[in-house]
Amino acid sequence: MDTLTQLRAASPYLQRCVTPIGRLEVASDGESITAVAIEHRGVLPHDGLAFDSTAVADEAVAQLLDYFEGWRKKFTVPVEQHGTTFQRAVWHQLAAVPWGSSTTYGAIARAVGRAGSGRAVGRAIALNPTPLLVGCHRVLSATGNATGWSWGEGIRTKAWLLTHEGIPHST
Repeated sequence: MDTLTQLRAASPYLQRCVTPIGRLEVASDGESITAVAIEHRGVLPHDGLAFDSTAVADEAVAQLLDYFEGWRKKFTVPVEQHGTTFQRAVWHQLAAVPWGSSTTYGAIARAVGRAGSGRAVGRAIALNPTPLLVGCHRVLSATGNATGWSWGEGIRTKAWLLTHEGIPHST
């Protein structure tokens, strides 16, 4: 089964919108948001799939647009993330970092009981299926650098999001 067929089976609903960082794609299983993708070089992962939205995907898009307008600071749509126990622990820590705040890879490693595993944490963050809704852009290096972001246009997109939230950082 190809990737598009697998996505359609697991998350049959899809919604898109245009934002200051590019187009976004929101996937849903009908009850929760299962994935968010940020356009990279003019392409979304599932550009070949037609829109077939649902109320939760529509609400996620509305909340994301409110975030980009500058007045939404917390997302309330349900999110369903599938991954290993370690990945889910990392993503849980990400979800606890509020708007306008940041953390480090090391702090997350310590919080999940794996001190010294900053690289493994970075890999788990890179696999976060719901960026923006679960704010992985708020993770900085120990020196405050905006590093290691793989969505959109990479560090440039991460820096935009950090600046949008007023989070001090360097690149």
